[in-house]
Amino acid sequence: MITNDEELDTTLDRIRQFQAWIRQIRQVETNPTNYRSSVSGFLAELDRMQLEVRQYLSETPAQAEHGRVG
Repeated sequence: MITNDEELDTTLDRIRQFQAWIRQIRQVETNPTNYRSSVSGFLAELDRMQLEVRQYLSETPAQAEHGRVG
């Protein structure tokens, strides 16, 4: 769970790195089955991180401090 802007920045950096890795795999892997196998873990982690970013950005600082959502 992202709790502050520094953690947000770190997560966004990780997202960019995962996206870069996936782009590299797309350029070299021509077999669709191998490609899906190679990137499935990266895509799952991207989904998880993007959900954390969305949750963090959906709250005001006061809501996050008090553990309230929406």
